[in-house]
Amino acid sequence: MTVLLEGVPLYELATEEIGGAFSGILAGNIRRARQRVSRLLFDYRYGVETTEFAHLDQFGLAHEERVYYSPAHWGTLRRTLPAHEVRAEDVFLDLGSGKARMVLEAAARFPFRKVIGVELSPELTEVARANLKSTRLPVHPDRVDLVQSDVLDYEIPDDVTVVFLNNPFRGEIFAAAITKLLASVDRRPRPIKVIYFNPTEEPYLLGTGRFRHLRTVTRGRASEIDVFGTTRIYAVTA
Repeated sequence: MTVLLEGVPLYELATEEIGGAFSGILAGNIRRARQRVSRLLFDYRYGVETTEFAHLDQFGLAHEERVYYSPAHWGTLRRTLPAHEVRAEDVFLDLGSGKARMVLEAAARFPFRKVIGVELSPELTEVARANLKSTRLPVHPDRVDLVQSDVLDYEIPDDVTVVFLNNPFRGEIFAAAITKLLASVDRRPRPIKVIYFNPTEEPYLLGTGRFRHLRTVTRGRASEIDVFGTTRIYAVTA
């Protein structure tokens, strides 16, 4: 006996549904594979290893408010920060710098006086330092400082003018990092931009009353209202 649903055999509907689901899964897998190959090719071209994901529990650093290592796309800074907005005296700081992908981008593509990366994991910091030595990007190592430190112990230098965050931490740790940043601004008032990739803690940021949203840059299928896949830029206010 064949079961009909509005005149269509049920097995045909099931076959169509399964086929559609399989096609969607296959398309998603192909898309992810292409993205991975693209990331690996960038690493190969630049002479570094920044692509592989890393969970902090691999290093005994797991914490519900700390996020795993997952690098932003190589072009993130170039899409969000026009080079003409960077002055020769500007200092770039990446909090949660991982394997130093954005540190290398900042040092190679922009005229920053100094580029700093702060990373909790000693193992990821070792990889970052190896990348700094091996990279084919036009980076001057004397302008780069890779610091292995917990952000809770790190004092933000009073000459930092651009801060990059790739969703490195959340909750109380994020709040503590922002408090340190604002304390630095209060000690030495100056213009500061914050570039926040995957801005999960934006409500807290704006809730301080000290950050003004400047613009949002999206990637892929993300829209401006999405959190993941977007980069938002803020100015720190007095």
